[in-house]
Amino acid sequence: MAANFWTSSHYKQLLEQEEVDMVHPLDKEKGITLEDFKLLKMQMANYIGRLAQSVKVRQRVVATAISYMRRVYTRKAMTEYDPRLVAPTSLYLAAKAEESTVQARLLVFYIKKLCAEEYRYDIKDILEMEMKILEALNYYLVVFHPYRALTQLLQDANLNDLTQLSCMIPFADSMFRTKKVLTLLFQLGLVNDTYKMDLILIHPPHLIALACIYIASVQKDKETTTWFEELRVDMNVVKNISMEILDFYDNQRSISEERITAAFNKLPMRS
Repeated sequence: MAANFWTSSHYKQLLEQEEVDMVHPLDKEKGITLEDFKLLKMQMANYIGRLAQSVKVRQRVVATAISYMRRVYTRKAMTEYDPRLVAPTSLYLAAKAEESTVQARLLVFYIKKLCAEEYRYDIKDILEMEMKILEALNYYLVVFHPYRALTQLLQDANLNDLTQLSCMIPFADSMFRTKKVLTLLFQLGLVNDTYKMDLILIHPPHLIALACIYIASVQKDKETTTWFEELRVDMNVVKNISMEILDFYDNQRSISEERITAAFNKLPMRS
């Protein structure tokens, strides 16, 4: 993995919001709207989390897998690259990239437990899609995440008590056993939720971490104005990321099962 974000392929491939929100013409033909597009990606992020919980891989693998899945759909249509296959294959590829290899047959075992019969893909399907994903990513597999920056920034700001902030935590429980790791999970829970959005494709990881600290400090009534000023970062960007995260939480409450089903019904049936 590249040691410096600013010289990495990740940095060079950061996109504008308009590029990330571009629904592929083939998907538009099937009636998939931008709202559907975002909803389907969020559901696939959740699916990756459930699979990861079953095969017991680190949160970093989950984050990398979701990043791969989201990158794919900036270039390929969901109607051509079925999300229900891209999601588990992204996890399979991310596990390799993060040196936490998962056997394909184990992944397929849990796919068959979690999915409807018509979407229970086999090892052959995973391996074929792996090559397609690699090509879609142009073989660029480096992903930098906000986790390390978050830990360092909390220490720098002397805000370690924010680790107790109660957040929505999507990929928890059976993967994390010890008290020490559970404490860390509370610290990182808000960051985990950012992978339900496209932030990792648009913003440098340290800005995502700062937005999470900004939200947490406001909710815990911590004075951080001077510290943020000393960082000399663009606070408009940090606040905009924070607002996007908070808007996500507000909007998520209104998403019904019927709305999710309607979005999935626009995808082609498996042939």
